[in-house]
Amino acid sequence: MSDAPPSPATASADPPPVKSGGARIVAITSGKGGVGKTFVSANLAAALTRRGLRVLVLDADLGLANLDVVLNLYPKLTLHDVFMGKAQLEDVVLPTQGGFSVVLAGSGMVEYSRLTPEVRGELMRVIQTLTPNYDVMLLDTGAGISDVVLFSISLASEVLVVATPEPTSLTDAYAAIKVLAAQQNRTHIRLVVNQTARPGDGRAITGQLQQVLNRFVATGTGQPLRLIHMGDIPADPSVRDAVMRRQLLLQQMPGCPAALAIAQLAGKFQSTLLTPAS
Repeated sequence: MSDAPPSPATASADPPPVKSGGARIVAITSGKGGVGKTFVSANLAAALTRRGLRVLVLDADLGLANLDVVLNLYPKLTLHDVFMGKAQLEDVVLPTQGGFSVVLAGSGMVEYSRLTPEVRGELMRVIQTLTPNYDVMLLDTGAGISDVVLFSISLASEVLVVATPEPTSLTDAYAAIKVLAAQQNRTHIRLVVNQTARPGDGRAITGQLQQVLNRFVATGTGQPLRLIHMGDIPADPSVRDAVMRRQLLLQQMPGCPAALAIAQLAGKFQSTLLTPAS
């Protein structure tokens, strides 16, 4: 069998929306790469698992996946094999040391850099099949505003944008949020600010972004877009050490400032996950 994307016979060009019920789907995304999005996805999943939730992380960065690197996993099968019909979906759901499950994507797959009808259909099918088995599904998307990223985000009921205080990160986060408001009519988007230097930095940044959004961005329905500050993750040398060791921060250094911040983020998610923003 060739390594071309699946044929139209295996996926409809216009698949139905993901049905409600089962896992609450949260897309974790960013305007630019290098802000710690995958690090947050993996450690947030571990923290939510510790709170008694059944959690799955799906690597939705289909062409440039690196969740396996963060989790020190060496998968024999990935989503690519499922899309190609070479493996069943249950064969690529892997356990992690953090107690949650993951579905990993392949890396360097140029054919998944474009949103074809086949990619749309297969991704929809995977999510529809998996959601009944979990309480929370985290979609670790690619960075930016490509068609594949935006489609992955469209499948989620909640969006968490990860940004850092750097001007380039905030500029790209604003651009991504603006596109999501215009194209997906979202009335609220959640924000976590990573690598903060001082307590309160993230809340101040959220307020500044909100002011700009109020002036220049409106949803397709005309409703204002609300940016919800979910928390800060302080700059912490333990993070780099955990990443270099390919270990979860919550396991290696559970008492460090960044790990405590992620645990607090998980608590806030659990208390608001099933409650619509008001």
